[in-house]
Amino acid sequence: MMEYFSVKEAAKNWGLTARMVNYYCTSGRIPGVQRIGNIWAIPKEASKPEDGRKGNGRKPKTGDQERDR
Repeated sequence: MMEYFSVKEAAKNWGLTARMVNYYCTSGRIPGVQRIGNIWAIPKEASKPEDGRKGNGRKPKTGDQERDR
């Protein structure tokens, strides 16, 4: 039998807010997630999704390197 997290438990384990975990559930970014009534059931084996909002930490390239100094 598969074990599940609640949104609140997943948020605590992954270091996220419950709102962000809920967003990942609704957008289908957590494999195996199920909606039971109005509660999300997140498999305990599921890993934390990558945050697509974060960049790679580099400054964007511009044509004028003098201005970037």
